[in-house]
Amino acid sequence: MKHAYLILAHNEFDVLRLLIQAIDDPRNDIYIHFDKKLKELPLLKSEFAKIRYIDNRVNVSWGDLSVVEAEYALFETATKEGEYAYYHLLSGVDMPLCSQDDIHRFFDLYQGKEFIGFSQGDMNAHIARKVQRYHLFPKDFKVSVSVGGFFKRAIRYVALRIQYLFGIYRNKGINFKKGTQWVSLTHDFVLYILQNKNEVMETYHHTFCADEIFVQTLCWNSHFVQNIYHLSDEGYGSMRMIGWKNNKLPAWKVEDLDVLLSSKAMFARKFSTEHIEVAEKILRKIEMEKECLNK
Repeated sequence: MKHAYLILAHNEFDVLRLLIQAIDDPRNDIYIHFDKKLKELPLLKSEFAKIRYIDNRVNVSWGDLSVVEAEYALFETATKEGEYAYYHLLSGVDMPLCSQDDIHRFFDLYQGKEFIGFSQGDMNAHIARKVQRYHLFPKDFKVSVSVGGFFKRAIRYVALRIQYLFGIYRNKGINFKKGTQWVSLTHDFVLYILQNKNEVMETYHHTFCADEIFVQTLCWNSHFVQNIYHLSDEGYGSMRMIGWKNNKLPAWKVEDLDVLLSSKAMFARKFSTEHIEVAEKILRKIEMEKECLNK
């Protein structure tokens, strides 16, 4: 059964082209959501995998529910095309760390497991701040510095302080969980996510970074919780290598190659055009493995 690669993209198209090359395989279909703000879309080519651009593009704003809306657009489009063994949600600056033979072999071995990363430690304060308070102007979390932007930030800050002072909470009856938004999911669980779309949109309106919470929460509070691949390590549970450093996500550099190539993860993020040689070397390694297998 085929895999669906679902990609959220808005920049760094040289990296995206390398990602397409790495997952270009007759066993895959590729779905790409480009931010609606883009006026001109890049030219992408594949030899084996079908590429489809999402028609109902969303104007995505960081931290806003529009990120979740874009994910839903990907899930909805892919499931209308057919049933896939796995749906891999990636960003346009991700790369696989191994060949498609290895990836398909791994997911065949663990078919039925949900590869969802769960944050470790006490996340109650993070969750309360992000999804149990009302956030005003959610589309403007990263608004440019201006009089209007300053005014919105001031109002949002005051509104949040009032909620803290008076102990105002929302969504109190939900057992929230959080983790990385980048996941690999079975067809049945994706259908479950789609069935709960209206509830998700209602629960997470005027929240912050719901994309890090809604999938984990849906899974945790359903029978799919028994299918979680790994709970005690966020990266291992999602099969992603994500290089957070001091709460920032820098691009991988050449000196990180040994760490990347020795990882047990299937995918890594993030890569950049500035350090494009890192993604190129990973692609070359994948291509060399494929050539050896075909000899």
